[in-house]
Amino acid sequence: MIGSPVAEARSPLHSTHERLGGRFVVFSGWLLPLRYAGTLAEHQAVRSSCGVFDVSHLGRFWISGDGATVTLQERFCNDVALVEPGRAQYTMMLNSDGGVIDDIIVWRCADEEYWVLPNAANYEGVLAAVLKAAPGLTAERRRESSALIAVQGPDAPRVLEEVLGWRPRRFGVDRVDFGGVSLMAAGTGYTGEVGGEIAVPNDFAEALFQALLEAGAVPCGLGARDTLRLEMGYPLWGQDLDQGTTPLEAGLGWVVSWDHDFIGKKALQAQQESGLRKRLIGFAFEDRSVPRHGYALRCGESVGAVTSGNFSPSLEVGIGMGYVAPDPGDDLGDEAGVSVEIRDVFVKARRVAPPFVER
Repeated sequence: MIGSPVAEARSPLHSTHERLGGRFVVFSGWLLPLRYAGTLAEHQAVRSSCGVFDVSHLGRFWISGDGATVTLQERFCNDVALVEPGRAQYTMMLNSDGGVIDDIIVWRCADEEYWVLPNAANYEGVLAAVLKAAPGLTAERRRESSALIAVQGPDAPRVLEEVLGWRPRRFGVDRVDFGGVSLMAAGTGYTGEVGGEIAVPNDFAEALFQALLEAGAVPCGLGARDTLRLEMGYPLWGQDLDQGTTPLEAGLGWVVSWDHDFIGKKALQAQQESGLRKRLIGFAFEDRSVPRHGYALRCGESVGAVTSGNFSPSLEVGIGMGYVAPDPGDDLGDEAGVSVEIRDVFVKARRVAPPFVER
C-alpha cells in the first residue's frame, strides 16, 4: 500500500484530514489518510454503525453520445446494455489474452450517458482506450473537479438521508441535492456494507464531509478500507488482479457476460475449454497469524503465493487470498491442505470460499 515518499496529488479534502488528525500514506500517487483513531476502531465503526471515506483518488470520467453504449460493450467484459439508466454495474477491461487491465464501476445515467470509475492507477489508460475506440464521443474528466466520498455501514442510510435526503439503493444511481447543488451518487462501495458513494464538486466537498461527520459518520482511512474489503473477498487491482490474470482464474466469472463481443472474449472461451492455469483461493488461520503479500502458499500439491492477507478484526484471526497452480479443485475446510510460509515455517490454515464474513 505504501509507495513513494513524495505525493503527486492531494485530495480536495486534505486540510480536513489534517484537522481530524489523519496519518497519511502515499497510494497510487496520492497522499491519503491511512488512519485517524486507528484501523481497528474504524473497521468496527463501519461494521457496526457508519464510516466515511475519502476515495477521491479513484478515477472517474463522464462519457456520452450516440454509440457510447456500444463502445463500452466492446471495451468491457460485462454488458452495460443489461443495466437500465439509474443503475450501476461492476465490470472489467481485459487485454486480448483475457488478463485484467482494470476492474471498473460504471454508473449508467441515461441511455447514452455514463460515469466510468476506474482504479486510480488506471484512470488515464482506461479513458484513453475508450476514446480511441470511439473518438466521436463526448468525454469529460471528473476526478480533477470533484471529490468522491464513500459512506458505509448499517447506519449509512440514516446518515445519508439526514444529510442528502437520499436513501441509497443497492447499485442504484441517483441525482441528489446538497445546499442547492446537484450531485451524482450511487449505492456502491467496497466494504460489503450498505451505503453509497457521492461525487461532489471540489468547492463543496469539505462542507459535505463535515455534515456527514456531524450526522454520526466516523472518519475512516485506507487501512480500514483494506481490511473491510478483504473480509468480503473483494479483489484489489495490482495485487489480486492484473494483466496476467483472467476473471475466471480470480473466481469472477460472473462479471463476464458472454452474449456480447468484447476484447479478451476468445481467450476466456479457450480457457473455459482448456482449464485454468491457476486459481485464487481463500484461507483463514485458527489464530492471529498474519499472512502478507508474497508469502509462499500451498494447497495440496498446488503452490503459489499470497496476494492479499491481513488480520480480520471481525473474526480475530488471520485471513488471506492467493493464487496456486495447478488448479486445486473445490475442496474446502481443514482437509484441503492449505499452509502459508511465515518466518520460514509453513503454518496450517483452513481453506475458505470468500466472503470470510457474511453481511
